[in-house]
Amino acid sequence: MADVIDRGNEQAEYLLEVALARRAQLPTGPSATHCEECGVEIPQARREAAPGCQTCIDCQTLLDKRDAGVRRG
Repeated sequence: MADVIDRGNEQAEYLLEVALARRAQLPTGPSATHCEECGVEIPQARREAAPGCQTCIDCQTLLDKRDAGVRRG
């Protein structure tokens, strides 16, 4: 039983490390008022929720999907 628990703890520790590493890569500072990709105004709510954002939610979603495909491929 300890092996299962140990593996679970190792997996949880790994996922935490990955999450912290990804968070460290997030932009900080002032957010852009307009998306770098498409030029659409970034809503105030997004700028407050994601400090340092440079893209609108639609463009960021596309970028995240593209990046996920690159990591898997």
